[in-house]
Amino acid sequence: MIYAKAEARAAALEPAGSSAQGAALQGGPDFEGGPALEASIRTWAIPSALLCAFLLVSVSPGRAVVRIFFSMWIHELGHAAAAWLCGVLAVPGPWRTLTASGRSPLFAALLSAGLIYATVRGWLTGRRRAALCAAALLLLQLCCTVLPSARSATAFIVFAGDGGCLVLGALLMASVYAPAEGAIRRGWLRWGFLVIGAGAFADAFEQWWSARTDPDRIPFGMNEGVGPSDPSVLSDQYGWSASLLVHRYVALGCVCLVALACLYVVGRRRSPTDVARPQD
Repeated sequence: MIYAKAEARAAALEPAGSSAQGAALQGGPDFEGGPALEASIRTWAIPSALLCAFLLVSVSPGRAVVRIFFSMWIHELGHAAAAWLCGVLAVPGPWRTLTASGRSPLFAALLSAGLIYATVRGWLTGRRRAALCAAALLLLQLCCTVLPSARSATAFIVFAGDGGCLVLGALLMASVYAPAEGAIRRGWLRWGFLVIGAGAFADAFEQWWSARTDPDRIPFGMNEGVGPSDPSVLSDQYGWSASLLVHRYVALGCVCLVALACLYVVGRRRSPTDVARPQD
């Protein structure tokens, strides 16, 4: 009699447990809030982060904090990334990036080999998005290494400081929409990337947007312990006018904002079950 009651109880509990597990696997509400929470994140994360970042950089103390902890690092990474794409060895650091004097065929070949490997491996393992991204980077690297002259490549590397804040900042914010199966989405990386990207983007874009009507906002001059600022180098050595500097940075920032807006619309239109986070 006791065994019969135990078996009956186990039979009654099993469907409930199975259905709960099935609901979790199908994207139902889970520990983290399920599809509803993910949909809210896709709706509010980027606008909220950008709003807070722009409010911070609108005052001097907030701008200093954002620049020291966020935008300065992305600025230097922008210089280094542009150098790498052009086949130039570079090492980013605080407030300056150490860059080789010319292109290195060996470094360019190693970078191309790494991107080819990432493309092939991603395609063979079914990670088609990663493979396409690696292939796009490979094409961009080949174009930047082969097409521009040494002088044009150097100007591009200098421009890519604040340009990197805009482009890399937008890409970091876009990590909010990372695939559910990726490491960025499974952990807390996308939240850190969102904050860093919003801070870097807002700092650079606010400065150049304000420079449209206030030329004094253009950071001409010398950086202590480093040398001439990027705008000074572009102006003095490459003949870029102040209006050309402002126009190019503002145009790049607007392109990044439009791309983010398109991604935002696509993210909003996806169904809740598509954005639900799968459980391990």
